Amino acid sequence: MIIQFSLKNYKVFKEQATLSFVASNYDKDVREDENVIPISDFKLRLLKSAVVYGANASGKSKLIEGLNFMRNFVIHSAKESQTGEAIDVAPFRLSTESEESSSEFETVFIKNNELFRYGFEVNNKIIVSEWLYHRPHTKEVEIFYREKQNFEIHQRLFKSARMIVKEELVRDNSLLLSVAAQFNIELAKTVLEWFKGVRTISGLSEEGYHGFTMRKTTDTDSKKKILKLIKAADLGIIDISAQKLDLENLPKDMPNQVKEIIRKKISEENAEFLSDIQTTHKKFDENKKSVGIEEFSLENDESSGTKKFFALTGPVLDALEKGYILAIDEMDSKLHPNLTCKLISMFNSSKSNPRNAQLVFNTHNTNLLDSGLFRRDQIWFTQKDKYGVAKLFSLSDFKSTEVRKDERFEDNYIRGKYGAIPYLDYFNDIINQEKLLANDEG
Repeated sequence: MIIQFSLKNYKVFKEQATLSFVASNYDKDVREDENVIPISDFKLRLLKSAVVYGANASGKSKLIEGLNFMRNFVIHSAKESQTGEAIDVAPFRLSTESEESSSEFETVFIKNNELFRYGFEVNNKIIVSEWLYHRPHTKEVEIFYREKQNFEIHQRLFKSARMIVKEELVRDNSLLLSVAAQFNIELAKTVLEWFKGVRTISGLSEEGYHGFTMRKTTDTDSKKKILKLIKAADLGIIDISAQKLDLENLPKDMPNQVKEIIRKKISEENAEFLSDIQTTHKKFDENKKSVGIEEFSLENDESSGTKKFFALTGPVLDALEKGYILAIDEMDSKLHPNLTCKLISMFNSSKSNPRNAQLVFNTHNTNLLDSGLFRRDQIWFTQKDKYGVAKLFSLSDFKSTEVRKDERFEDNYIRGKYGAIPYLDYFNDIINQEKLLANDEG
């Protein structure tokens, strides 16, 4: 479970921004049983979901991109293919103060009922600093701290890592944590496994996870769960089946080299390539009586919303079954608001979410603010100032006298009470100028 994620000097976030899943005491009487996970060992109450609002280009997507960058860098930085490569990190570029400075990332989380705090500071060339703290019970212990290629390592709890450092096996552009995990050092493996359970996807383009969901339909149990969600979404689909790629009818515009790779993998590795999902609908006569079925291609015949919902079912069910953290950029794109609400409810419900998976997503759908699904501490905003600097803040950051628990969040947000909306007065200036020009010409 994630407790908080912080980033600094990354893209639009010049100053430190922290997304916290720690539940506030002020909202303790609001959806406490549904939306909050009590962690008695650490005297914590963690939220199951969080939503981020803000104007276009205010940092909503960049926040999720930052989490994705940290995840991928932890998992891949130790690979040999990264030797000598630049680190693909992007500092805030609209200030001479920050454009040459390093970027910083830190995550606090719970894994195997133990608390960890891990972070690093990087520029395009090297790891500037890196740290790992471990709190198995009440006291936080420093496992290691690194400044460039100088390492301080706990003599007992991370002893094996001392050999890795001594043998100079940690490159200046790779993380000690990633290298230590490759050498099967338990604490490092535990942290790396947690990061593998952080999944980030785009709601604007489902290509990246559509294939994942397609593959899940080849498993009988997974297919049942996906179909159950699709039926619940009232899409008119009564059955689905994965269609295997027909080697005799490969697309004419597919490069011959690709065709040969596919044929080779199928013949030598017994690999299976899926080309589409077939959806089944009921067919009716003029008296509205069912007379059979009609089979459609998901890719060619179904709506973009249906395709998006199908693609989402795989990552959502995977997160719920394994207790993962799922971060979705523009989750509600192409979806009906009621469908979005139902997906969020699955994470908030202890019945459908027994392993305490967590969801964070950004959206422009203001209807969710008055849906009753969220407490104040689950609602976040990004706002950019005139210098291009974004900040992140929660509705619970406002004083109780400024924002009441029972007020109309949607109306007040649209009116600009909380900020984080676009400044559109220039449109009025343009319209007024056009009117003046039209009157002069008349």
